[in-house]
Amino acid sequence: MILVCDAYRKDLQHPNEFIRGSTLRFLCKLKEPELLEPLMPAIRACLEHRHAYVRRNAVLAIYTIYRSHDFLIPDAPELIANFLEGEQDMSCKRNAFMMLIHADQDRALNYLSSCIDQVHTFGDILQLVIVELIYKVCHANPSERARFIRCIYNLLNSSSPAVRYEAAGTLVTLSTAPTAIRAAASCYIELIVKESDNNVKLIVLDRLIALKEVPSHEKVLQELVMDILRVLSAPDLEVRKKTLNLALDLVTSRSIEEMVLVLKKEVVKTSNAVEQEDTGKYRQLLVRSLHQCSVKFSDVASSIIPVLMEFLSDTNELAALDVLVFIREAIQRFEPLRSFIVEKLLEVFASIKALQILRAALWILGEYCETVDDIQALMNEIRQSLGEIPIVDDEMKKAAGEDKGEEAEAMQSGTVQRLVTADGTYATQSAFSTTTSSTKKEIVRPPLRKFLMEGDFFIGAALATTLTKLALRYIEAVDSPRKQNSFIAESMLIMSTVIHLGKSGLPSKPITDDDVDRIALCLRVLSERTDLLRSIFSQLCRRSLNNMLIVKAEEDKQNQQSSERRVVKVQADDPINFIQLISKNEMGVLENQFEVTLSQALGTTGKKETDPSSSSKLNKVTQLTGFSDPVYAEAYVHVNQYDIVLDVLIVNQTSDTLQNLTLELATLGDLKLVEKPQPMTMAPHDFCNIKANVKVASTENGIIFGNIVYDVSGAASDRNCVVLNDIHIDIMDYIVPATCTETEFRQMWAEFEWENKVSVNTNIIDLQEYLKHLIKTTNMKCLTPEKALSGDCGFMAANMYARSIFGEDALANLSIEKPVHLGADASVIGHIRIRAKSQGMALSLGDKINMSQKKNT
Repeated sequence: MILVCDAYRKDLQHPNEFIRGSTLRFLCKLKEPELLEPLMPAIRACLEHRHAYVRRNAVLAIYTIYRSHDFLIPDAPELIANFLEGEQDMSCKRNAFMMLIHADQDRALNYLSSCIDQVHTFGDILQLVIVELIYKVCHANPSERARFIRCIYNLLNSSSPAVRYEAAGTLVTLSTAPTAIRAAASCYIELIVKESDNNVKLIVLDRLIALKEVPSHEKVLQELVMDILRVLSAPDLEVRKKTLNLALDLVTSRSIEEMVLVLKKEVVKTSNAVEQEDTGKYRQLLVRSLHQCSVKFSDVASSIIPVLMEFLSDTNELAALDVLVFIREAIQRFEPLRSFIVEKLLEVFASIKALQILRAALWILGEYCETVDDIQALMNEIRQSLGEIPIVDDEMKKAAGEDKGEEAEAMQSGTVQRLVTADGTYATQSAFSTTTSSTKKEIVRPPLRKFLMEGDFFIGAALATTLTKLALRYIEAVDSPRKQNSFIAESMLIMSTVIHLGKSGLPSKPITDDDVDRIALCLRVLSERTDLLRSIFSQLCRRSLNNMLIVKAEEDKQNQQSSERRVVKVQADDPINFIQLISKNEMGVLENQFEVTLSQALGTTGKKETDPSSSSKLNKVTQLTGFSDPVYAEAYVHVNQYDIVLDVLIVNQTSDTLQNLTLELATLGDLKLVEKPQPMTMAPHDFCNIKANVKVASTENGIIFGNIVYDVSGAASDRNCVVLNDIHIDIMDYIVPATCTETEFRQMWAEFEWENKVSVNTNIIDLQEYLKHLIKTTNMKCLTPEKALSGDCGFMAANMYARSIFGEDALANLSIEKPVHLGADASVIGHIRIRAKSQGMALSLGDKINMSQKKNT
């Protein structure tokens, strides 16, 4: 032992500072006081070394020795406090201050009080420790808040983003004053705007959203809504989406006009910017935000509509479709704006290029063009968009006339070339005779005719409905029978020519029977003009739209009420909560936030106290070997978002010492073992715990497999091996219910290429019960409204949606029925179609459904 101590002492007095520092770091791990006692003078002397690396490790060594064996250096706090007074290096000061926080908090507070005005000049590592100390002191003793809160305010202006973030979080927990909340929120906004890392932006945005959840803080944030909109300069779509949602929650009648101006500028920017992958989606988000603004505050609708109308001619259907949904709602809700909206829609009608947009615009104009001028203007637009009618005759003339025209044009404009033949005579050759048919010009057709020639006759049916509504309104508005008959005849001619075109064979696809029936019905309505059909076309269509908007508004209101936060109200006879007597899950903001965030990062956060932790843990224990194996092993699988922690208990059931016992693991699927567990030596009948970390990259079923290998001391045989059972990682740990609109669901359904069709094989006999069971076992959310699922008709169709924590979407369509002919006790039959972007997600979700379809009796 003397030789060991002498070797350490020599290293502590070595001229090379790296050897000194490394020795001091090693001494932090040494737990034997007999070895440390002779080295104390040398360790103390290192506090005065010229090199900062030695000094800061000397502080750490003194701290660990004082914590484990305080009798070896009883004056350590005083020694470090004196060292702190004269030290200049920030890393040394940080270590010394950290020691005082844990060893003698009063000395740390005295030092902080003495230099509280110079805190802003300190380095960021020391400032972070000071923030932690102030939080802990004020958390334990609230009367100290007034003493240190100014220091926290100063640290909001620190040069380090990390310090500003921690200071803002601490300030919010220490004070609920509006000035403090405003300062913290402003600091968060500055961090989001200036930081380039998207993850940082999202984390800080979540802090702002958490602030909004507190009713008293929401009023303060409402004043900062224009500052929050500065975050829209970030290029990431997720950041922009969260920002817009937050701004929409905070906007008031005072700030709505400014917010609309900002959003309109952003809309203009997207139309001028280079078209990228997310530009169209961002434009769609802006349109939806403006839509919600106008629904909340109807005064701004008149200024929003002209800007959004320009997007109807956009090639990106997503944004244009959202604009039309907004216009449809606005034209029904805001009666004074109807003539203005119709006028603007007629102006842009000719520039609409997308089929779906043109069809929807036709419906809106056909429903809301009520004056004679508007009806005549729309008829002119339709005639221009169709071109010359009858369409078949015009197309055939063009087809015949183009060939002759091309020949004549070639004869006139073709260059003549003189050539000498083999026998010496002259010959002429025109340029047109050498041209090929591939040089023919693409035929330019008006929009409506183009869609009809491509075989999209559904727009022909929509056009017929529009013309019928226009004609019925026109004959009510105009008294002249001649004009009435002329308008009806023109409308019927257009419908007839669409049917003729569909049957002629000229379009790329013939007209469907449904479309023919619809157009024929419209022709019959115009020829007979009965009161019942008039009321259906003139009034009931609009009433249906109104009913749909009312139902939608009620659903939105219910969703809002269900997600509304509870407002904390303290009544006169409410009981008083004492900190010492309340359970941890009721403490809320009284919990130490530093400890909470640390436990979240380590994945050690427990469940609520109402759940017995022992039972929940036992459910996640997997037995890896048999009870008769020489080595028994079981693993507790803890899933913490992107990490899986395996806590493996290993028991030596033999009477031999096992050497080089190694847990060898391998993974199947998108799992990755972070580090290989170290070999161990186990005494007879001893046990130990080995932890292994596995990273998860995507949502699919993963398998962890492996074995335990070891040597028996004294045995000459080869290494022994125990094969472990497989650990199956459940996909449900990564899937959370999510919501999306019907349009988004359809779009994703069309885009996703991987589909998995699962047949229903269950013992459940009720359709509703099967749906609820499926939702519970798959963590998916049913998007089909309750009203559509109510009733008992023997069959059911429902859409479900979920997202993984990795941002992957999973869609499911349930189509089931009750086979009545097999009796009342017959099980549900049908199938579930799952679609996802990745193959693993679709297959894993299908496997989960197959495993859990039957209800345990």
